[in-house]
Amino acid sequence: MTAYIIRRLLLMIPTLWAIITLNFFVIQLAPGGPVEQAMAQLQGIDNSAIDRMSGANQDDVADISASEESKGSEYRGSQGLDPAIIKEIEQRFGFDKPLHERYFMMLKNYVLFDFGDSFFKGSSVVDLVVDRMPVSISLGLWSTALIYLICIPLGVYKARHYAGRFDSTSTTVLIALSAIPGFLFAVMLVIVFAGGNYLDWFPLRGLTSDSWEEMSLWGKMLDYLWHITLPTIALTIGSLVGLTLLTKNSFLDEIGKQYVLTARAKGNSERRIMYHHVFRNAMLIIIAGFPATLIGILFTGSVLIEVIFSLEGLGLLGLEAALGRDYPVMFGTLYIFTFLGLVISLIGDLMYTVVDPRIDFEARG
Repeated sequence: MTAYIIRRLLLMIPTLWAIITLNFFVIQLAPGGPVEQAMAQLQGIDNSAIDRMSGANQDDVADISASEESKGSEYRGSQGLDPAIIKEIEQRFGFDKPLHERYFMMLKNYVLFDFGDSFFKGSSVVDLVVDRMPVSISLGLWSTALIYLICIPLGVYKARHYAGRFDSTSTTVLIALSAIPGFLFAVMLVIVFAGGNYLDWFPLRGLTSDSWEEMSLWGKMLDYLWHITLPTIALTIGSLVGLTLLTKNSFLDEIGKQYVLTARAKGNSERRIMYHHVFRNAMLIIIAGFPATLIGILFTGSVLIEVIFSLEGLGLLGLEAALGRDYPVMFGTLYIFTFLGLVISLIGDLMYTVVDPRIDFEARG
């Protein structure tokens, strides 16, 4: 097992390198980089004009500038910028160096886990990630735990009552819920339960109240749960159908095997057969999907939920960095997300041996 873990850890190095390299060179082709963003802030041009100018020729730039100038007197693009100022901006962001030099410098820093500083937020990438991490971890862990606590017992019950009324009705309900986008369900929850047109039971923003520091330990726990309830429900509700049906089909596949028939012939109860004999084998495929479920909720599925509930999480941080062309934050969060995803995937593989000790990864080698 130790040799297998070492091999997997070593494989993470080329995987991280390939992902970072591909994204680095693709991002360089995107219009409206950080230098253009900073120049536009000085000139008073909005972001849409930046993107248009980045892909335009000189004549088109003149037309766009004239169009922007006609929108209001605050635009100062026609005055131009001093070349010294432009050079200073390029030096500030490191764009005075050739592309290949910036690339190898980034790789060197990432080997040392030095992700640099944000171009626009005035803080290091590590500090930004650490500040946003509790929100994303809270959403990811609570949602994933709730999904598994609901889906596994529900899937087992559906397998035991296959083709019955409960099985067909619950499947219809789950499919209907999965058809509602998570962000739309979040808006519905806000309207109904968070001071919209109906009830005012839950807070609309943040993970804690303003007076959280003054509360007792029990009060802090209740306040935290009060704030996390609606975002967690919004993330959970659309993810139930997949795992529930996977659990059901996995158990149905195992129920038809010979060892189950033998256990029944020996007089074992259906409950004992299901949870003592079938459970261990059927859970293998379910555990295999755990890393993808957690990573999906942790880093991608929560972006719009964070926006709706005003939660400062990693998903929102990555979105803001992409929109603002904040390259250090973009590449730093990508590196951290990828690394955590690979580690969680390794943990998911190791869980196979916990559920079924007969599995030996060393034998595969």
